[in-house]
Amino acid sequence: MKKNRTLMNDLPEPVPEAMKAAYDEALTAGARGEIPVGAAIYDPEAERIVARSGNRSVELNDPGAHAEMLAIRAACAALGASRLPGLDLYVTLEPCTMCAAAISFARLRRLYFGAFDEKGGGVCHGARFYEQPTCHHAPEVYGGIDRSACAELLQQFFAGRRGGA
Repeated sequence: MKKNRTLMNDLPEPVPEAMKAAYDEALTAGARGEIPVGAAIYDPEAERIVARSGNRSVELNDPGAHAEMLAIRAACAALGASRLPGLDLYVTLEPCTMCAAAISFARLRRLYFGAFDEKGGGVCHGARFYEQPTCHHAPEVYGGIDRSACAELLQQFFAGRRGGA
Protein backbone atom coordinates (compact mmCIF):
# COMPACT_ATOMS: atom_id res chain seq x y z
CA MET A 1 0.00 0.00 0.00
CA LYS A 2 1.19 3.49 -0.81
CA LYS A 3 2.40 5.62 2.08
CA ASN A 4 0.08 8.46 3.05
CA ARG A 5 1.81 11.64 1.91
CA THR A 6 -1.01 13.96 2.96
CA LEU A 7 -0.34 16.16 5.96
CA MET A 8 -3.14 17.89 7.83
CA ASN A 9 -1.91 20.67 10.07
CA ASP A 10 -3.27 23.84 11.51
CA LEU A 11 -0.36 26.22 11.14
CA PRO A 12 0.02 28.38 14.25
CA GLU A 13 1.45 31.36 12.36
CA PRO A 14 -0.66 34.27 11.10
CA VAL A 15 -2.67 33.76 7.93
CA PRO A 16 -0.29 34.33 4.98
CA GLU A 17 -0.93 37.14 2.50
CA ALA A 18 -1.62 34.57 -0.24
CA MET A 19 -4.44 33.06 1.83
CA LYS A 20 -5.90 36.54 2.31
CA ALA A 21 -5.77 37.00 -1.48
CA ALA A 22 -7.58 33.68 -1.95
CA TYR A 23 -10.21 34.76 0.57
CA ASP A 24 -10.69 38.07 -1.28
CA GLU A 25 -11.18 36.10 -4.51
CA ALA A 26 -13.78 33.96 -2.73
CA LEU A 27 -15.65 37.09 -1.61
CA THR A 28 -15.61 38.41 -5.19
CA ALA A 29 -16.84 35.07 -6.54
CA GLY A 30 -19.70 35.04 -4.04
CA ALA A 31 -20.67 38.58 -5.04
CA ARG A 32 -20.94 37.33 -8.65
CA GLY A 33 -23.30 34.55 -7.54
CA GLU A 34 -20.62 31.86 -7.74
CA ILE A 35 -19.86 29.45 -4.92
CA PRO A 36 -17.38 31.55 -2.90
CA VAL A 37 -14.09 29.74 -3.37
CA GLY A 38 -10.88 31.56 -4.15
CA ALA A 39 -7.31 30.53 -4.91
CA ALA A 40 -3.90 32.17 -5.16
CA ILE A 41 -0.60 30.76 -6.41
CA TYR A 42 2.42 32.03 -4.51
CA ASP A 43 6.10 31.98 -5.41
CA PRO A 44 7.95 31.70 -2.08
CA GLU A 45 11.33 32.42 -3.68
CA ALA A 46 10.19 35.68 -5.28
CA GLU A 47 7.80 36.37 -2.38
CA ARG A 48 4.92 37.28 -4.68
CA ILE A 49 1.53 36.09 -5.82
CA VAL A 50 1.81 34.82 -9.40
CA ALA A 51 -1.90 34.29 -10.09
CA ARG A 52 -5.25 34.36 -8.33
CA SER A 53 -8.83 33.58 -9.18
CA GLY A 54 -12.25 32.75 -7.84
CA ASN A 55 -14.85 30.29 -9.07
CA ARG A 56 -16.38 31.18 -12.47
CA SER A 57 -18.37 28.05 -13.33
CA VAL A 58 -21.68 29.91 -13.66
CA GLU A 59 -20.25 32.93 -15.48
CA LEU A 60 -18.34 30.82 -18.00
CA ASN A 61 -20.91 28.00 -18.24
CA ASP A 62 -18.02 25.67 -17.44
CA PRO A 63 -18.28 23.09 -14.64
CA GLY A 64 -14.47 22.93 -14.58
CA ALA A 65 -13.96 26.65 -13.96
CA HIS A 66 -13.02 26.16 -10.32
CA ALA A 67 -10.79 28.72 -8.62
CA GLU A 68 -7.84 26.31 -8.48
CA MET A 69 -8.07 25.40 -12.16
CA LEU A 70 -8.27 29.03 -13.24
CA ALA A 71 -5.38 30.08 -10.98
CA ILE A 72 -3.19 27.23 -12.27
CA ARG A 73 -3.97 28.17 -15.89
CA ALA A 74 -3.22 31.84 -15.20
CA ALA A 75 0.08 31.03 -13.45
CA CYS A 76 1.17 28.75 -16.30
CA ALA A 77 0.31 31.46 -18.84
CA ALA A 78 2.09 34.16 -16.82
CA LEU A 79 5.23 32.06 -16.45
CA GLY A 80 5.15 30.42 -19.89
CA ALA A 81 5.34 26.98 -18.30
CA SER A 82 3.21 23.84 -18.17
CA ARG A 83 4.35 22.97 -14.64
CA LEU A 84 4.75 25.02 -11.50
CA PRO A 85 7.38 23.32 -9.32
CA GLY A 86 8.43 25.33 -6.31
CA LEU A 87 5.14 27.26 -6.18
CA ASP A 88 2.41 26.98 -3.57
CA LEU A 89 -1.37 27.04 -3.96
CA TYR A 90 -3.60 28.64 -1.35
CA VAL A 91 -7.33 27.93 -1.63
CA THR A 92 -10.26 28.59 0.69
CA LEU A 93 -11.80 25.10 0.39
CA GLU A 94 -10.34 21.60 0.23
CA PRO A 95 -9.94 20.89 -3.50
CA CYS A 96 -12.20 18.41 -5.27
CA THR A 97 -10.65 15.42 -7.01
CA MET A 98 -10.51 17.24 -10.37
CA CYS A 99 -8.57 20.11 -8.85
CA ALA A 100 -6.37 17.76 -6.80
CA ALA A 101 -5.37 16.05 -10.06
CA ALA A 102 -4.60 19.41 -11.72
CA ILE A 103 -2.47 20.39 -8.71
CA SER A 104 -0.57 17.12 -9.09
CA PHE A 105 -0.10 17.53 -12.85
CA ALA A 106 1.12 21.11 -12.32
CA ARG A 107 3.68 19.75 -9.82
CA LEU A 108 2.87 22.40 -7.24
CA ARG A 109 5.11 22.20 -4.18
CA ARG A 110 2.55 22.80 -1.44
CA LEU A 111 -1.21 23.04 -1.05
CA TYR A 112 -2.68 25.14 1.73
CA PHE A 113 -6.45 25.17 2.13
CA GLY A 114 -9.00 26.63 4.51
CA ALA A 115 -12.24 24.74 5.09
CA PHE A 116 -12.41 20.97 4.89
CA ASP A 117 -15.02 19.58 2.46
CA GLU A 118 -16.38 16.27 3.70
CA LYS A 119 -18.84 16.01 0.80
CA GLY A 120 -16.85 17.17 -2.23
CA GLY A 121 -13.22 17.22 -1.12
CA GLY A 122 -10.75 14.97 -2.89
CA VAL A 123 -7.63 15.48 -0.77
CA CYS A 124 -8.51 14.57 2.84
CA HIS A 125 -11.96 13.21 2.01
CA GLY A 126 -13.54 11.26 -0.85
CA ALA A 127 -11.00 9.92 -3.34
CA ARG A 128 -7.99 11.13 -1.33
CA PHE A 129 -6.24 11.60 -4.63
CA TYR A 130 -2.70 11.99 -3.31
CA GLU A 131 -2.86 8.64 -1.54
CA GLN A 132 -3.66 6.71 -4.73
CA PRO A 133 -0.96 4.59 -6.38
CA THR A 134 -1.72 6.29 -9.71
CA CYS A 135 -0.78 9.73 -8.31
CA HIS A 136 2.65 10.65 -9.67
CA HIS A 137 3.17 13.81 -7.62
CA ALA A 138 1.72 14.75 -4.26
CA PRO A 139 2.30 18.22 -2.85
CA GLU A 140 2.76 18.81 0.85
CA VAL A 141 -0.76 19.49 2.15
CA TYR A 142 -1.75 21.78 5.00
CA GLY A 143 -5.46 21.98 5.78
CA GLY A 144 -7.46 24.19 8.10
CA ILE A 145 -5.75 27.52 7.35
CA ASP A 146 -8.20 30.19 8.56
CA ARG A 147 -10.77 27.39 8.57
CA SER A 148 -13.52 29.21 10.49
CA ALA A 149 -13.62 32.27 8.22
CA CYS A 150 -13.55 30.14 5.06
CA ALA A 151 -16.29 27.81 6.31
CA GLU A 152 -18.44 30.72 7.47
CA LEU A 153 -18.25 32.36 4.05
CA LEU A 154 -19.59 29.18 2.43
CA GLN A 155 -22.25 28.66 5.10
CA GLN A 156 -23.55 32.21 4.67
CA PHE A 157 -23.64 31.85 0.90
CA PHE A 158 -25.68 28.63 0.99
CA ALA A 159 -27.96 29.91 3.77
CA GLY A 160 -28.72 32.90 1.55
CA ARG A 161 -29.51 30.58 -1.36
CA ARG A 162 -31.95 28.64 0.82
CA GLY A 163 -33.54 31.87 2.09
CA GLY A 164 -32.07 31.53 5.59
CA ALA A 165 -30.26 34.14 7.60
